[in-house]
Amino acid sequence: MELPVGEPLETKISEPPGSMDALAQAGGDANFTKVAADHPTCLTAWAELGESALFQGHAVRAYAYFRVGYHRGLDTIRKAGWRGQGRVPWSHLENRGFLRCLKGLGETADLIGEKDEAQRCDEFFKQLAPDAP
Repeated sequence: MELPVGEPLETKISEPPGSMDALAQAGGDANFTKVAADHPTCLTAWAELGESALFQGHAVRAYAYFRVGYHRGLDTIRKAGWRGQGRVPWSHLENRGFLRCLKGLGETADLIGEKDEAQRCDEFFKQLAPDAP
């Protein structure tokens, strides 16, 4: 006899309509900023902004972008049925914006000296997406 499961074993999310096309056409920070402004729930846009800021050596700015994407991502995965358990697989392309924000938040937390937060983010990332490269 199987007991009913109250939440999904895997959570898959979607980016806002048109946002991924807009990102594909974007070519730089100003355009990524426009995509984030036009589609503020587009987690991939926040990940792009964070990664770009980090690449340019702006750790605090990157941290802020990743934090926005992470919190919006938590809202998104909860709306999709996640209740604190289960995977958010890397293999699902549209989960990657959230996962990149979580990973980036951990990396930038480490850079700015927030070691506890960096460790929590790293552990959370591994729990959610053990299939990530």
